[in-house]
Amino acid sequence: MRQFSAILVGLLIFSTPALAECQGQNLIDQLSPDAQTALRAEAAKQPYAIGNYWLATKPGQKITLIGTYHFDDPRHTATMAALAPVLAEAKTLLVEAGPKEEDSLKARMADDPSLIVNTDGPTLAEVLSPADWQHLSKAANDRGVPAFMVAKFRPWYVSVLLAMPACSMDITAPPEGLDAQLMKAATARDLPIQALEPYDTLFSIFGQMSQAEQIDMITSALALEDKSADMAVTLADAYFAEEGRLIWEFSKLQSLQMPGFTPERVEREFAVMEKLMMNDRNQSWIPVITAAAAKGPVLVAFGALHLSGEQGVLNLLKAQGYTVTRQSLLP
Repeated sequence: MRQFSAILVGLLIFSTPALAECQGQNLIDQLSPDAQTALRAEAAKQPYAIGNYWLATKPGQKITLIGTYHFDDPRHTATMAALAPVLAEAKTLLVEAGPKEEDSLKARMADDPSLIVNTDGPTLAEVLSPADWQHLSKAANDRGVPAFMVAKFRPWYVSVLLAMPACSMDITAPPEGLDAQLMKAATARDLPIQALEPYDTLFSIFGQMSQAEQIDMITSALALEDKSADMAVTLADAYFAEEGRLIWEFSKLQSLQMPGFTPERVEREFAVMEKLMMNDRNQSWIPVITAAAAKGPVLVAFGALHLSGEQGVLNLLKAQGYTVTRQSLLP
């Protein structure tokens, strides 16, 4: 529940600032051929490990699913072109958080700053070691956030900030990840947009974590902060290669290289994070998806990491009797 949790938040929950192109290297490509083969073999153990675009059908029901990448990337243009006929047919677009939920979240944070700001406890400058605080101050400043502000943020929120590479942040631009582009296209068509979950799901998830666990998220994120540009490139490349599960397994590999992280500890903590961030949410989404599908064709868009796994959305739909088939994003 440390470095990878920050990555997951960035990929699965937040509408983020626009991202310019990072000049980094693909860290998976830097592995030896044998290590890459082993990594892909581990990913392949999970159902639906490869593929971003899927169709689930029952007699009279049609669910199109697209795993998304919440950050800007010019490669989304081709995906949007492939999805245009689906948008034209759909009766509903389902997303993690629609415009109403985003507005509710902004209003709640404006009314109650304590959700992301620590208003009564020690600051991060007091909690972190001097070296970690100095490192965090510089990392935050590189992302356009002054140290006096970041000192008061909740630790999990700081981890989200650190998950966004400094090389790519443009806080003046609106988010234009695949989710945002689909919602814009749906709005232009007057296609109803429905959320898969309540707007405050994020706070419920992190409310289950202790202060110590959240502080560990910061220190672990700082340990890999110098690789943030490389990680951004690696994650994007894996997504557009439609190797979603590979992202998960590579993040485990990265954690194993950190001091104090044994294989047993990594497995334990990733299992907890998979339950909180993915499996529990996936299960709660299924009734929402199937209810919408009963009213006509539906397009469902959510973070790509939710697709795969025993408790992934695709396997859960299969257990509900749907026939699940991969679709091609190529013209």
